[in-house]
Amino acid sequence: MEEVNALTVRNKLGAILDRLEKTGEPVKISKGRRVRAVLVTPDQFEKRFLDWQAEEKKEKLLQAIRAWRKPRKGGEDSLTALRRLRGYEG
Repeated sequence: MEEVNALTVRNKLGAILDRLEKTGEPVKISKGRRVRAVLVTPDQFEKRFLDWQAEEKKEKLLQAIRAWRKPRKGGEDSLTALRRLRGYEG
């Protein structure tokens, strides 16, 4: 995996992107002796972060479902209300 510093990325971004597209090899970007980011192709991004994206969509869907729920009347759930109506409570 190639590693370049941020200044090189700034000066030669086009060449780095062309090399990334041609080889498909991720590129580490460092600044001050630390790797700060990694450039990957869009296909690699989708493959590696598909689970993360699915989890994010699932959470949004669950929030929407919770927002649709109506508050309970009388503070009792349906099972308790049914048992009370059938006379099972003692």
